[in-house]
Parts: sequence; C-alpha cells; structure tokens
Amino acid sequence: MSSTKIRIVLADDHSLVRDGIRALLESESNLIVIGEASNGEEAIAMVKDLKPDLLIIDIRMPVMNGIEAVAELNAQGILINSIILSMHDSEEYILKSVSAGAKGYLLKDTGKEEFLKAIHTVQEGGKYFSGAISNVLVNNLLNPSKEANEESIKKEEKEIPFNLTNKELKVLGLVLSGLTNKEISEKLQNSKRTVETHRFNLMRKMQVKNLIELSKKAQENNLF
Repeated sequence: MSSTKIRIVLADDHSLVRDGIRALLESESNLIVIGEASNGEEAIAMVKDLKPDLLIIDIRMPVMNGIEAVAELNAQGILINSIILSMHDSEEYILKSVSAGAKGYLLKDTGKEEFLKAIHTVQEGGKYFSGAISNVLVNNLLNPSKEANEESIKKEEKEIPFNLTNKELKVLGLVLSGLTNKEISEKLQNSKRTVETHRFNLMRKMQVKNLIELSKKAQENNLF
C-alpha cells in the first residue's frame, strides 16, 4: 500500500513546528513526509530532488519565504501542489499566495480534521482555503483580475507605514477605539488567538511597548 501514500515535503523554519506537523501527518496511514526544509531555497531544492506529491510550506521563513518559493517553482514549470501555512488571515497574504500559484492556504491553528481535508482536496486537484476565510473572498480571489490584485497590493504596501497588513491596520483601529481582544475577535469573526497575534505584530512592527505609545505613534504617522 505504500505506493498509494501522499508524499509530502514540509517547510518551516522552526524544527518544533515541523516535528508537530510531521507527527500529525504521519498518524495517517496514507501520508508520509519525505523531506523537511527550513527555508524557501531548501524547499525548492528538495522538491526538485524528491519530486513529492505535495509541498506544505510556511510563509515566514529566512532566506526565501514560502510565497516566493511557490512562485519560483511555478515560474520554473515545476507544478507542485502546494499549501501555504500562516498565522495570518490577512487578505494581502492570501492574494499573494494565490497569485504565486498555491492551491491552499491554512492558518496554523487549524484543527487536524480540516488540515487533512485540505491535503486531500488539493491532492485531488481542488483548492482549499481555511474555514476562517469567507467563501465570498475565496470566490473573488479565484476569479479575478490578477493584475488589479497585484497593483492593489503594491499600492497598499507603499501607503501603509511599518509594513502593516490590512488586517493589522483594522485591528489597530479597534484596539485604539478601546475594544478588548475578545470584542475584536467577535467583530472580525476571528479567533481570539489570531487577534492576539495581530496585536503582538502591531507592537513589534511599530516598536512600542504599551497602548499609550501605540496610540501616539499611530497619530504621528497619520494612521487614523
């Protein structure tokens, strides 16, 4: 039965994360991880060498990120089925992933059942996006205006200071309006953990330590 196994290359720069995902995948009899990479360049080399059925790759990695690696593989004519993993449900990241040629996009807090469903959907020729992403958004992404999307992303990157994503900017506005993480998660229909991640990234990117500094810097840079 080994010939029926889905052969997977897994790329993430954190070995503990790779170990956890590998254990999850290999608890299924029809999945096997045949290679692990810690950055995009290693992932590309491994895909070329091992010729897996599926590439599961994190976005944020050193040397070359996951989106760049998927785009490079497709540019070279290596049409590997790929699923992007991310802590962010940012529209910007999703747009870039689809444009690069990824067949799926999953949040890292996705449960095992959905993770496995995504793998089999992509392996069978379909596309799969995490349940946290609305069907409306997915439909818009898959029937577009690729050039318009790319132009919009470039414009947003130029206009928003601190390299904030659109979702981080939304969270910033809600934080400054006095909402708690729980209230923000309900308003944006995201998990509380996702909101906490956005909030942490805001503080890190804007190099502030508390709400007062965050508010002051947001005002100084005309974010609101």
